[in-house]
Amino acid sequence: QVQLVESGGGLVQPGGSLRLSCVASGSSFSNYWMYWLRRAPGKGLEWVSGINSDGGDIYYSDSVLGRFTISRDNVKNTLYLQMNNLKPEDTAHYNCAQDEDGGRRGQGTQVTVSS
Repeated sequence: QVQLVESGGGLVQPGGSLRLSCVASGSSFSNYWMYWLRRAPGKGLEWVSGINSDGGDIYYSDSVLGRFTISRDNVKNTLYLQMNNLKPEDTAHYNCAQDEDGGRRGQGTQVTVSS
């Protein structure tokens, strides 16, 4: 059973950047696709990005394409989400997950974009 711990969230002004991290404990992190999802206030869980086991296949939602970059370090068992040009509508609770629908996810980290 892989446990996931996210960090890196915070308060940032519009146009700013943040880098989220997701550290996985347990074995087999390098064998899995990994995902980032988010839940904005009053909304459902939204899929943001996915990356395959070796980082060769990457996908983004239209809402973050060109602004966010997903990556992973299988030696450090860590998944990343570099978020640039942040907008108020990016305000959400962000989770990393082993399942594309958000299953087997961590506790998450809050990102607030506000001036």
